[in-house]
Amino acid sequence: MFTGKVAVVTGSTSGIGLGIATALARQGADIVLNGFGDAQEIERIRSSLEAEFGVRVAHDGADLSRGEAVREMIAHAVSRMGRIDILVNNAGIQHTASIEEFPVEKWDAILALNLSAVFHATAAALPHMRQQGSGRIINIASVHGLVASVNKSAYVAAKHGVVGFTKATALETAGTGITANALCPGWVRTPLVEQQITALAQREGTDQESAARALLADKQPTLQFVTPEQIGAMVVFLASDAAAQMTGTALPVDGGWTAR
Repeated sequence: MFTGKVAVVTGSTSGIGLGIATALARQGADIVLNGFGDAQEIERIRSSLEAEFGVRVAHDGADLSRGEAVREMIAHAVSRMGRIDILVNNAGIQHTASIEEFPVEKWDAILALNLSAVFHATAAALPHMRQQGSGRIINIASVHGLVASVNKSAYVAAKHGVVGFTKATALETAGTGITANALCPGWVRTPLVEQQITALAQREGTDQESAARALLADKQPTLQFVTPEQIGAMVVFLASDAAAQMTGTALPVDGGWTAR
């Protein structure tokens, strides 16, 4: 489906991002991975994707909290791979605290990575996509781009910003062959969410699995976690020709969270 196309996926050395990168590679896309982690493990992931799917896979360890580094990552991807067809802005961080106790440095860091990096990557990719006359920008927002939760002010603000930015991008690129859409996942059992489960288990004096069920019961009516593979499949759809007339959307993948 995507043979000859190049996808850049941020935050893709684990979790949701790796699920997305794997799904795109399975469809024939060449991949630029991005993210931190153990160098040997990242190389194992990179080489495994190449070997399994017969595509080119590179890794760029750009620090996405720095706008200049984000733009350089896109430039390096185009220089190395020859083009950019699919940009998936996935990288994100989280911190929980009440508004009056929220550390300023944490607020700044969350806004920089979860929102500003999306702007910088999009701004750097768009000229190449416009020149090609085609492109797909897929932003991994969150259910918190649609609704709020307590003690997550920075994350909620950033993800609402991502949804709004996606809509603005869609309007500015309408009719050019470029689309921009956002996915809004509910609970996915990533390391980020696992930390919240652990904190809940400690607070309630229960075990990890009981805390996980309680977390789901509070928000997600299906009582099942969304999987990285499911999100990867949604990205494949949004990047396909079938979604050519879908742009500016924010699609919940949330087990019914926003249906309440």
